[in-house]
Amino acid sequence: MSEKRKQINYAVACVGEFARKHGLNVKDAFCFLFRYKAIEFLKENYDIEHTLSLDDALDDMLTVCERNGGTLA
Repeated sequence: MSEKRKQINYAVACVGEFARKHGLNVKDAFCFLFRYKAIEFLKENYDIEHTLSLDDALDDMLTVCERNGGTLA
C-alpha cells in the first residue's frame, strides 16, 4: 500500500472515530475537522500521529480545532 493511501486510511479512521466519540455523523465531523484545521494537522503530522493511540490522536485533533476557534456544543 502506498504511503498516501495509508495517510488517507488513517484520516478516514480518525474522522469516523471522532464522529462516534462526539455523537456526530461522519459528514458533520469531517466538515468540523476540516474547517478548524484538524485534517490539515493530521496530514502534516501523520508520521507522529499514527504512532500514538487513537484516543491521543482524537484529543490532539480536538485541541487543534479549539485553538482555531472550533467548539463542540
